[in-house]
Amino acid sequence: MRPVGSKYLLDEPLGRGATGTVWRAHQRETAGAEAAVAGEPGETVAIKVLKEELANDADVVMRFLRERSVLLRLTHPNIVRTRDLVVEGDLLALVMDLVDGPDLHRYLRDNGPLSPVAASLLTAQIADALAASHADGVVHRDLKPANVLLSGSDGDGEMHPMLTDFGIARLADSPGLTRTHEFVGTPAYVAPESAEGRPQTSAVDIYGAGILLYELVTGRPPFAGSTALEVLHRHLSEEPQRPGSVPEPLWTVIERCLRKRPEERPSAENLARALRTVAAGVGAHATPEQAEAALGVAALLAPDPSPAQVPGTDTGGSGDAEPTQVLPTGAAAVDPAAATSVLPSTGAPGGPAPTRAMPPVPPMPGAPPVGGPQEPDGPHPWESQMRAARDRNDQTQVQYLDPSEDPLRRRPQRRPAPPQPPQPYHPQPAPVPYAQQQPPQQQRPPAPQRRQEPPPQRYEPERPPAREPRPPREPRRRSANPMRIPGLGCLKGCLFTLVILFVAAWLIWQMIPQEWIGTTKGFFEQIGSIYHDVKHFINGI
Repeated sequence: MRPVGSKYLLDEPLGRGATGTVWRAHQRETAGAEAAVAGEPGETVAIKVLKEELANDADVVMRFLRERSVLLRLTHPNIVRTRDLVVEGDLLALVMDLVDGPDLHRYLRDNGPLSPVAASLLTAQIADALAASHADGVVHRDLKPANVLLSGSDGDGEMHPMLTDFGIARLADSPGLTRTHEFVGTPAYVAPESAEGRPQTSAVDIYGAGILLYELVTGRPPFAGSTALEVLHRHLSEEPQRPGSVPEPLWTVIERCLRKRPEERPSAENLARALRTVAAGVGAHATPEQAEAALGVAALLAPDPSPAQVPGTDTGGSGDAEPTQVLPTGAAAVDPAAATSVLPSTGAPGGPAPTRAMPPVPPMPGAPPVGGPQEPDGPHPWESQMRAARDRNDQTQVQYLDPSEDPLRRRPQRRPAPPQPPQPYHPQPAPVPYAQQQPPQQQRPPAPQRRQEPPPQRYEPERPPAREPRPPREPRRRSANPMRIPGLGCLKGCLFTLVILFVAAWLIWQMIPQEWIGTTKGFFEQIGSIYHDVKHFINGI
């Protein structure tokens, strides 16, 4: 079991998504006051551990800390409650209530599409959750069946959809992570304005709800393709086609939710009201009044007059929306169309002296700040710590270096100056007597000699020294003694070898006792006897 913080232990993984892994976990001890739900020791919870690239991004960590209070106070019966947020080293995790049930994507894959009535009622509950989050200024931005958990779908009770992953798309929308992407979300459920990078509002969730409703009654999303680019192109250029199994009132709701222009889509509250009207009017036991109300559902789909804005997607800037600045009480009204007023120049004769700024005086140790407590002008401590960590990671980078570019292998050497040509020798004239010398005023000063500037020196890489040529081999001279070493193939060498063998045989004959040889002949007599025997043998042949 892996600990998460000091209060939770991970037990087993439940699922893995694009932003992290969901684990079944249990609580080791009661959470502190910073958590929305204190919990009890041994209580089972669900913890979503974000991916490492999200945890290593300083912008994501700052968003995580800034939106902590927003995520913890977001409560609704159809929203999975966020109990606590854990920040520990390179780990970011969201502690949520555990929902025992499959997600809507798996349910559709195992059981097939829903009836129009069931799809309308289920989507109406999701619209209720969206209305609560939009009222709190939170936009989901990644509404799809995989983010809808079904509680009580085991057949014993009514299916209760619960929307999860609120704020995950907001955390993932970091400049360091979305530099190569144009939107945050899933291509099959993304709104056209998100695909084009236009300003986004809570209408993107209504577009996702329309695609989810279409998939609930048909089993597939309205726009599909082999690549993400093809799917996005169909979102921008094509209109959805009505299937034959979808009633006309329900198709009116779907078509209004899938409008290309965000201002034409209904609000979440009106969508929930319209879906319940359609569910009551298209059922088998609907009354004529309910059926008539379902046919006129278009009148209920009024757009949202003040949709919630998605921070960071406005055209005026790339960061979060700045807070509204309130002018002090009694300040004069400012006309934005008025001409720019120019202040008089300071320091003119007769005018007031210009204001001089004194250098800042460092505060005394232990002394309170002058003027009372001041707000810190520098960055938040978390920003400084994360920026320092990111700088340390960027300092050490390992990459391949071409040997030809290695400065330690091929250092640039100073090219020696070309040799100067020898200066001609000018003999000095003989000294002139003092009497014959001209007076000082008549002597012409010598012409100034122009100093010869040396040619500019260039740096060239050191080259390996050229290999010196080998001296030519001298022809071998014949020796005065024509005798060669024995055994090299010449005739005289062979004769010399025979002489050596003869002398060696004679020495051996003289040193061996005669009784060992068994004959009384001498050495030369024995040689002569052997010669005659060989001769007679050859003659006999």
